[in-house]
Amino acid sequence: MVESESKSVAERPREKRAEGQETPAVAERSRGAALFPLSTWRAAAAAFACGLLYFLAFPGIGWWPLGFVALVPLRLALVGQTPRRAAWLGWVSGMTMVSAGFYWMLNMLQAFSGFSTPICMFFVGVVNAFAGGRSAMFAWLFVRAERNGWPRGPMFLAAFAASELFFPALFFWSYGAVPQDVPALTQIADLGGIYAVGLVLVAFNWALSEFILARLRGEKANLRALAPYAVVPVLAAAYGAVRIQQVSLRMARASSGNIGLVQANMGLMEKRQAYEAGLLRHIEHTGDLLREKPLDLVIWSETSVMHALNAQDAPRLLPRIFTRRLGVPTLFGAVLYDNVSDARQRAFYNSVLLTDKQGEVRGRYDKQELVPFSEHMPFGEDFPVLFEISPNSSDFRRGSSLAPLPLGQHKIAAMVCNDDVSPSLGNRLLADPDTDLLVNLTNDAWFGDTTEPWIHLALAKFRAIEHRRYFVRSTNSGVSAFVDPIGRVVSHTDTFKEQTLIGNVRYLKGRTGYEVLGDVPYWIAGLLVTFGAFRRRGAAKSQPSARAAAKSVA
Repeated sequence: MVESESKSVAERPREKRAEGQETPAVAERSRGAALFPLSTWRAAAAAFACGLLYFLAFPGIGWWPLGFVALVPLRLALVGQTPRRAAWLGWVSGMTMVSAGFYWMLNMLQAFSGFSTPICMFFVGVVNAFAGGRSAMFAWLFVRAERNGWPRGPMFLAAFAASELFFPALFFWSYGAVPQDVPALTQIADLGGIYAVGLVLVAFNWALSEFILARLRGEKANLRALAPYAVVPVLAAAYGAVRIQQVSLRMARASSGNIGLVQANMGLMEKRQAYEAGLLRHIEHTGDLLREKPLDLVIWSETSVMHALNAQDAPRLLPRIFTRRLGVPTLFGAVLYDNVSDARQRAFYNSVLLTDKQGEVRGRYDKQELVPFSEHMPFGEDFPVLFEISPNSSDFRRGSSLAPLPLGQHKIAAMVCNDDVSPSLGNRLLADPDTDLLVNLTNDAWFGDTTEPWIHLALAKFRAIEHRRYFVRSTNSGVSAFVDPIGRVVSHTDTFKEQTLIGNVRYLKGRTGYEVLGDVPYWIAGLLVTFGAFRRRGAAKSQPSARAAAKSVA
């Protein structure tokens, strides 16, 4: 009798399971499995949270620790989704980020285009919607490759790199800019550029999201598989600590020079309508700088000499107009033009000119990365009427030469405005390993007193790390700055103030890993994830999709 009762008690759990009742562990796994894929509104909310966290982590707001978790909500939203739904969720995330972070585009478009506010708002919406496609591309590639049986972690990183590299953007930005104020995490840029810094954060996001996903499903996380991704920031920081010491020693041994910056703070229309007053302001501030300290070079901002000059006549006219009076080598922005035979009859260039101590022109660089609607009108050459619709839009041409500008024994890689945020252009400008100084001339007044000038500086200063050179920026309205080869801002001006600045720079030469490899690793990763998005892996070819399997069970 006792044996019979004992037996019945022992068999009772099995009988309950046979009747469909589950143990707590099984019930927890069942609830977790039922949670994914997330419903439409939950998934959309998670994607929105990703975009909001991205915005808060990015320079401008700058809560950089959020960069380690910002992608987690989107990853959870993508679990079990179709590629089409994944692309939509990615777009929600990207649209949220750019709409919040790039709010200053409205002011820019109003200033450049001359359109009414409603029309400008419409165009900003179109631009933001398009920019959100970057995250849509990332999500679509990842989910496609995942469903085709390729390793999820590597595909997650590769899809993210591909979206940043392949997707066209009106304004360049990268997730790698998030920890721009944390030198230990940014030094890896000399190996893989700003993209490598972003992937450090993406790797940790992946590890954290997979850990959370396992817990939500009531499963045990595979810590051994996640550890390589989780320790990437630790390894990057260790590399950064070593490189900071090495570069600091190189800086201490290098030759140095004093450079002065003039931030004239000319108004947008004032630059065009009162160019003589603007020129006089720059000349006076240059004299003030020289009275303070002997200088090797003075740098003015983009289009500081606003009156357009014939490119052939400029070397003869400029010494007579003002450069001979300066008494110091000067780098300044000018508008040059060539006479051509097309309908508009002149080809304009947003240029940088370098003069020596005697005022003679020694070098010229023409801007490469032209901003649509401000410096050139898309399809404007084919449809000239577009310039009548957008009267403030300019008609500049891209430059053709990337040669450095000579300053005595030194060579300067010059950049104009958003030239300095393009990693690939930076590499092309540093093709000559004897180039030992990076200089940027900018006018960010178009964006108003917003976060844009600070975002611009945050993105630009990665060129100093990628090439291990001093990077000097002279802007019309801020932020003018001296950035050392470790990426630290040594000194800077305020925004929308008339100021001057003097800094001591070190002249460094040589080659970095990023200069040698460039973006080739990311192109390879992009091609691999694209292949994975369209080709099933091995045994996965014969495996039915989840949807097909569900139909067969039904």
